[in-house]
Amino acid sequence: MAKQTYELTYIINAVINDDQIRGLVNRVHKFIDENGGDILEVDEWGSRRLSFPINKKRNGHYVNLYFEAEGDLIVRLERALTLEDDILRYLTLKLDAKMLRAWEESKKEGKRRLEAERLEVERLEEERLKRARKAEEEVEDDEDDEDEDLED
Repeated sequence: MAKQTYELTYIINAVINDDQIRGLVNRVHKFIDENGGDILEVDEWGSRRLSFPINKKRNGHYVNLYFEAEGDLIVRLERALTLEDDILRYLTLKLDAKMLRAWEESKKEGKRRLEAERLEVERLEEERLKRARKAEEEVEDDEDDEDEDLED
């Protein structure tokens, strides 16, 4: 059976501590790896307010991941997610060609955005250094003027 690409988004109970959340995320990754899946990308969105209560919980820790696996893994993975008390909800999507192109494009856009932000930070730092040098030169000029006034 050929591997397909899937997107899995799941919500973890935000009441548990960060170490427990990290452990649960690692268990999900380990389950996928041990059952022949390959994780392509993981994006933890962090704790967010739910739009409606789930099991009387108002907040959840969101995790989104992309992975490749054979179709029979999905049934076992979703069963494991259902049995896990601290996972409030999950959604697994099989990506078709159009969705794969959109995902690849969003990754490229993200890289472009990061590069633009990096260049902007460099530009701002360069401007800050220029202003600091100019201010330092003005202080030196003022000191030179004071020295000349004292000599007169």
